[in-house]
This record gives sequence, C-alpha cells and structure tokens, in this order.
Amino acid sequence: MYSFIICLLALIASYFVYGKIVERTVGVDETKETPAYRLHDGVDYMPMSRIRAFLVHFLNIAGLGPIFGAIQGALFGPAAFLWITLGTIFIGGVHDFFSGFMSLRNDGLTMPNIVSKYLGSKIKEVVAILIVLTGIFVAATFATGAADLLADLTNVHIHIWIIIIFAYFLIATIFPVDKIIGRIYPIFGVLFLIMAVLMTGALILNPGYTIPEFTTQGLYLTDKTIFPYLFVTIACGAISGFHASQSPIVARCIENENDSRPVFFGAMVLEGITALCWAAIAMAFFHGQPQLAVIYGSSPSVAVYEMAKTLIGPVGLILTIAGVVICPITSGDTALRSSRITIADHFDHGQDKLITRLKIGLPLGLVAFGLTFVDFSLIWRYFAWSQLIVATIVLFTATAYLIKKEKPYIITLAPAVVCTLIGFAYILQAKEGLRLPSMTANIISVIATVIVTAIFIKKYR
Repeated sequence: MYSFIICLLALIASYFVYGKIVERTVGVDETKETPAYRLHDGVDYMPMSRIRAFLVHFLNIAGLGPIFGAIQGALFGPAAFLWITLGTIFIGGVHDFFSGFMSLRNDGLTMPNIVSKYLGSKIKEVVAILIVLTGIFVAATFATGAADLLADLTNVHIHIWIIIIFAYFLIATIFPVDKIIGRIYPIFGVLFLIMAVLMTGALILNPGYTIPEFTTQGLYLTDKTIFPYLFVTIACGAISGFHASQSPIVARCIENENDSRPVFFGAMVLEGITALCWAAIAMAFFHGQPQLAVIYGSSPSVAVYEMAKTLIGPVGLILTIAGVVICPITSGDTALRSSRITIADHFDHGQDKLITRLKIGLPLGLVAFGLTFVDFSLIWRYFAWSQLIVATIVLFTATAYLIKKEKPYIITLAPAVVCTLIGFAYILQAKEGLRLPSMTANIISVIATVIVTAIFIKKYR
C-alpha cells in the first residue's frame, strides 16, 4: 500500500508545485476579459463560477475513463500506479492546462482552429476529424458501458437503455450550456468523487484486501509487455486527447484567467487520483492477473458493480448507478457537444439557433448510436489510440505557442515526444496496426520520434 500512498501524495503535491510552474510559464493575466463576457451568446459563452466550472470540466473529462481504463490497466500490476502518477503530472496536467488556456486566450476556439493558428492549416482538417471521431467513440463506449449495467440491474434489454441514453444525448447536446450541464453536472461530479473515496476507504479498512507494491518484476505481469500497451490502456487517468475537445466548452465559461490552473490542471489531477484509486481497488479486489484478465478488453461495468456491492453494501448500488451510469452519460453528451462545436467552428456555422445545432447534433448522435452495436473492446482500443494522437498534436501545438511567446517550451515538448513514441509503438505492433515484433516496432518508433521532433524544432524554433 506504500506505493499507492506515495503516488497519491505526489499527485496532490503536483497541483501546488508543478501546476504553479506551468501557470507561471504562460503568464496568467487576471485583468484580461475572458470570452465568457466578451462573446456572451446565451448558448455556449456564459460566465460560470470557478467551483462550478471545475466540477463541470471534471465530469466532462472523467466519466468511465478513469474507471474502465484504470481497471483494465490494473492487469499490468502496480506499474500502473507509476504511469498514472507521472503521466498525470508531467503529461496529462500539462496537456489539459494548455488546451484550456490556449482556447481561453483565443476566444474559446476549438482545438482544430488553435492547431491551425500555431502549426499551420494543413493539419487542421486531420485534428478536426480526430476530435469528432473521438467524441463519437466516447459517446458510443460510455453509453454502452452504462446501458450494460442498467440492463443487468433492471432486466430491460440493453438496446432499450441505449435508445433512452441517446435521446438524452441529443437534448443535452443542443441545449444551452447552463440549462442542463451547468446546473446538474456539479452534483454528479461530487457523487463521482464520493464513490471513489468510499470505495478506497472500505478497501483499506478491510483486512481481506491488500494493495500490491510496485516492483520491477511487475513490469512483465502479462503476455503483453508494459510498453506501449499500459500507456494506451490507461488514457483518461494519465493523458487523453479527448480532454482537449472538452476544454473549449469550459474555456468559454471561465470568469477569470486565474481559474485556469484550478479548473484545467486541477481537474486532471483529480482524475489521476480517481484512476489511481480504481486501479488499486481492482488489483486488491481481484487478487491478481488471472481474475483481472477475465475483464481485460471487455466492458467492466458489471465488475464495478460487484466491487461496490461487496465493499460498501447497499450504498454501493446507489453510488454505482451514479458513478457508472449517470457520470459516463454526462461525459457522452459533452463529447457529442464538443464534436458539434468543432464542426460548427470548422465550417463557421453560428450556433445561436436551435435548428442549426440540431442539423449537426442529430447526425453525430446517429453515427455514435450505430457504433454501439460494435464490440466494446474494439471501439475502446480505437478510441484510446485516436485520443493519444490528438493529445500529441495538442502538446506540439502548445510547444509552438510557447516558442511564439518566447517562453520556456521544454514542459510541453518533452511530453509531446513521449506521446509520439507511444503512438508510433502502438500502431506498429498492436493487432489493430501492423503487428510487428515488439523489438522491431520499438526501434522504428524511436527513430521515427527523433525525426519528427527534429523536423518540428527546425521548423518552429
């Protein structure tokens, strides 16, 4: 349990230490008028208090990500603790802060337009497609995970629940941000946190469960080597490009630039803590690899329900419904909302009228609904890889932003290089990719990463 506690304390400290370093690097200006006031439109641009913006953003980026990803990543053992901690602090936190801050400084623009501004227009379409696809993947996977558990609890067919969930998705996607998201999401965000705290506390106090310690032998617990599979499996709990699609939603509601670190960096740290807790719960509850392997690559919603029911009794049922049903649904609708905003910005379509929002939101919902009939594990893997590519591009964009502002850029370049390496390694050896031997794939990945980094530095510095 010492490994878990050390990682937990490191994550908490990072908000006050490294988060402050990142904040000072960009130079927050509390006197600047934010887009929430300057571009107020009553739909997407609306002022929101710091705590409300924080809870909304946390729920937007969390959902099933730090639960399902962490549980699946627990198969790799306590090495997952290190990736969640280091990834959250030096990669995910930096990525989330800059994706939000760059949007805040650029009138709440969505990421494709920001990428176009700092990296050039040629890559804009690629990022737009990836972000829209990522939003669709999130809606499909999160809806499936929630509906799977609801079907088990009610004996109502899963497809009936999926239809009900997508009906809600459409409503939340096209309604003004303050009507649903701004009002009820903070409440669900609190419930999501309470569930993680109670589950972790019950686990620690129960002598029948032991959180394993990290050892170097733990790097090879499975038939899959830790690199790159662990780093893609645990996405939302360490680094996720999906967050970049969510940042503009809240960036359009930030009241003051001083809210940037609490809202963007702080929400990522809290998500890392959530993922750390769920990874520990899964490792201790299932007592190792053979049991965890059963749920690897499949929807772990039923496993979450079993853990909650066993550890915290009847309360577990209520909290499971909140944590594994309500919260993922709320992330799914904002995923589609961000896709709508991205498409609208790309084609310069105003979103002040309901019919214009419906014209974009309805087709997106139908595509995501169609993907719910595809195997969950397949969609999850494609989601994980696509969001990693988005995160990599966003980090390179942040680096170009810092170079243009003549600021120290190593804090964004280093994580961009790491994500590039992971992305190349995964697509070269995963069964969704080229299926090359791991050694060959890793060597090619290192060479390709060096080339990409050199080209970037030469062009933008």
